[in-house]
Amino acid sequence: MRLAELLSETTRQGVHLSSDGEQLRIRGPKGALTPEMLAALTQLKPELLELLRTDPQPPGATSPNTPIAETMPVFDVAALTRLLEDDRQPLRDSVLGVLREFDADRARRLDRSAYRRQVFDWCRQLADQGFGAVAFPPEYGGRADTRAFLTVVETVCCHDFSLGVTFGVQFGLFGASIHRLGSRAHHEEYLAAAGSLELPGCLAVTETAHGSDLARLETVARFDRGRQQFVLDTPREEAGKDYIGNAAERAQMATVFAQLEIDSVSRGVHAFLVPIRNARGEARPGVRIEDCGEKVGLNGVDNGRLWFDGVRIPRENLLDRFAGVEADGGYTHSRPDGTPHFSTQLGVLLGPRLGLSLAVQSASKSALTIAVLYGSRRHQFGVADRPETPLLDYLTHQRRLMPRLAATYALHFALDRMAARYASIVDEQEDPRGLEGPIAGIKAYTTWHATDTVRSCREACGSQGYLAANQFAALGADTDVFPTFEGDNTVLMQVLARKLLTDHGRLEEYSWLDEASRDAGPEGTARSGIGGDEDAASLLDSGYQLRTMAWRERRLLSSLNARVRRRTEAGMEVHYAVIECQDHLLSVANAHVERLVLERFTEAVDRCREEPLRGVLAELRDLWALWRIETDRGWFLENGAITPARSEEIRRLVNRLCGRVRRNAVPLVRAFDIPDFCLRAPIALDDHCGPTRDPADGLVRTTPLRAATSDRER
Repeated sequence: MRLAELLSETTRQGVHLSSDGEQLRIRGPKGALTPEMLAALTQLKPELLELLRTDPQPPGATSPNTPIAETMPVFDVAALTRLLEDDRQPLRDSVLGVLREFDADRARRLDRSAYRRQVFDWCRQLADQGFGAVAFPPEYGGRADTRAFLTVVETVCCHDFSLGVTFGVQFGLFGASIHRLGSRAHHEEYLAAAGSLELPGCLAVTETAHGSDLARLETVARFDRGRQQFVLDTPREEAGKDYIGNAAERAQMATVFAQLEIDSVSRGVHAFLVPIRNARGEARPGVRIEDCGEKVGLNGVDNGRLWFDGVRIPRENLLDRFAGVEADGGYTHSRPDGTPHFSTQLGVLLGPRLGLSLAVQSASKSALTIAVLYGSRRHQFGVADRPETPLLDYLTHQRRLMPRLAATYALHFALDRMAARYASIVDEQEDPRGLEGPIAGIKAYTTWHATDTVRSCREACGSQGYLAANQFAALGADTDVFPTFEGDNTVLMQVLARKLLTDHGRLEEYSWLDEASRDAGPEGTARSGIGGDEDAASLLDSGYQLRTMAWRERRLLSSLNARVRRRTEAGMEVHYAVIECQDHLLSVANAHVERLVLERFTEAVDRCREEPLRGVLAELRDLWALWRIETDRGWFLENGAITPARSEEIRRLVNRLCGRVRRNAVPLVRAFDIPDFCLRAPIALDDHCGPTRDPADGLVRTTPLRAATSDRER
């Protein structure tokens, strides 16, 4: 048997060949190798090893005549699902059991008001099963499990984002504000009702004129000592609370963030419980409510605007876990170190921001599942008298999807680690503000990744992806707001960068930054262990990848510090100095997030002891790391971290890794374990699909066709 024939036959049987030094590694289904193939492997071992060392994906290893998706997976898909879900699978299955009864496609075709009513009814059904209160203490119907709540939100968003956002607003914003910012008296009066949805609510923070500058909110709550009440006022039209989820139709109470004034002295932003509707759904006196109207997506969420005109609430309605007002007007707070009260409340916003990052991952996973399954079955062009080539066997198609699949896995492990850390801090009643920067960065990175992935997957499915029935339109419309939702991404990345700059700038004589600055250029890269033109194998070393990411972060942070310091030492205000360096801040934040994600991904690979799963995850890690270096190779070349020859080798290796990951792409997306009733995309079902018209409602749908059918045959 010749070498080319052997490579073609091993691929056809689902056998994966790789080299490990002088050892030939063989992975595949039991019994896949015939005696003839075993004899050929022994005879051709030297040639195979040499070929695999120079080309990890040699010609002939992928046969265009054999769709790789149809071969047996080289790893245990169920084991990978267990690795991804950890111990959360039973909870996820319970949530999916409820979601299975919800017809999300039909709900989206309702008018806006009916869609909102349907979503609210679904939310109540989830609350009836105890999912809404899961993060609350047991005495209020929960189980004090913040990680479980984040899992519920992520799972719900696999099915319908309007439901996921409404669920998150009610329990993760309104309920959490009472839980995290209120005292025991507030818990006893309101928390159980919020967790059961007996008390629909919302969180009113953002104002039209102050979208991100929360410390300068204009809504004011003045203390009336004589009547022991706070009086809330909106000083001008532009100070109205804007884009408030659940406010337009359902919420009866709002947690309102407003400037506290006592005897004309401002005490900063505090949170107040303000009734905005009565039980009949009518606005209370002094409260004006408007509907934000039709949106690009998420029309099952009733976003509204709120204004207050002399609205009076009892003194006890101030959420006073961290600060309170006594009957005589005395102001008390639990921060003797002088920390502004508003900053201590930010923790209540971190959970929803992290939950949104987890939720938007479901869009990336769904889009990739649909596109990969379709690409593995859809055939286009080929050699005469032979089957046409599956889309996934084209390098251009692999380049669209495989790096984004690797990125989705990378972000899964990073988010999982961050969610576990956040939940541990919160459940122990500790201050989570130390995670503000990392959560801001990962939220921005994850939501940008999701919008990019959904668009790329839609394009990879051609006109089939443009059909509403195949879900890309809904995924794109519903996630398009996420980069400006729960914090504008550009602002959040600057928050992270400024924290990094401030924290490292405090070190004595900037020693760490000066060391990083000396690492610039060829000599510095050599000291850092990332320079030179080593062989291609060194690029697949996780240590090299991590050193490269860390060096970039240090170098960018050092040069940013120098740019800002030059301006401030010349007399410029820090605010304006930072404005002149905003592009640099975004680069620093991006580098920090990518280094952090790579560390978490590498840790996940190292923890995996099951072969060949560990090898598959390592390939994903290598592809993601090198893809990110390739994407920023202009900067690496400018700063002497890589040579043109090294840059070219990275590009070639990314291509090869795309081919290797493609071999496992179908089982990799199957491991996300998204049920068909959540995907709801006919092109992701077992057969290839084409458009038909449903006689029941006249809508265009897709129906199964045989897998090998080509456009010409149709």
